[in-house]
Amino acid sequence: MKLLTHNMLTSKCLKGVVVGYPLAIVAKEVKVSEVEFNPDFISRMILKVDWPALCKAAENVGHAEDLPPAVVDDYENNQDFLKKAHHALMEIEVINGDLVCPETGRKFPVTDGIPNMLANEDEV
Repeated sequence: MKLLTHNMLTSKCLKGVVVGYPLAIVAKEVKVSEVEFNPDFISRMILKVDWPALCKAAENVGHAEDLPPAVVDDYENNQDFLKKAHHALMEIEVINGDLVCPETGRKFPVTDGIPNMLANEDEV
């Protein structure tokens, strides 16, 4: 599961959960893979990403060292920033671990890079 995907997941479907975001990451296995850099795609995604949640996710998986704490001004033209954002969003991947609801503590497993966000009948 790439951190871009994590940034969009919520556990709001669970009974009693109001926000369910951001899910905490408890990673057992993390992989970093090189992905072709597409500055236009990353520029468009910056507006959709919850940047503080991305920074926390990167910290949870041990890869926050180069990520700026906030989106920089004129990021569309800042190749250094876009490359750092690209690395965090596209190249860091949780292979195995859990996503944890911040309100209930319910764990959702991540297995072979795929988050299982299915809730049990009694949870919805």
